[in-house]
Amino acid sequence: MVELCAPVSTVTFIDNYCAVYRDLFVDVRNFEAFKSLHLGMISGLPRKSLPAIARAVGLSSDQVLHHCLTEFPWSAIALQKQRLELILQQLNGRAITLVIDETGDRKKGNTTDYIARQYIGNIGKIENGIVSVNAYGIVEQLTFPLLFKVFKPKHR
Repeated sequence: MVELCAPVSTVTFIDNYCAVYRDLFVDVRNFEAFKSLHLGMISGLPRKSLPAIARAVGLSSDQVLHHCLTEFPWSAIALQKQRLELILQQLNGRAITLVIDETGDRKKGNTTDYIARQYIGNIGKIENGIVSVNAYGIVEQLTFPLLFKVFKPKHR
């Protein structure tokens, strides 16, 4: 029997958080990239681009992160389902307050599919930007994300 390689350790709470999703990744490299993405997202980087995250976590190239997001055989839907199941498990029957929030951000340019001139609620007018709807749960004084949807303008 071939023994599987253990993933490289990062920060303990990132390792612990990501460990519950380990079975969704068939290859240790995929899982290490998943952990690196999480580590980069909580870093103090002003811009969370793949090259910046790769540099911040000590990778020689951002290609492994790019391939993790675009090519590796893992399912974002399976990950989302498992994350929501873990949230339900932690709630242990406690009631939550559901918050639905539409948000928009101004963006320059128009090369990204989701960016267009559209109504952005928090600005209160039509601007070039991106719009999403987010669902959050609140229990006691803890707010946690549930789901989100980025809206693609009709003409895109």
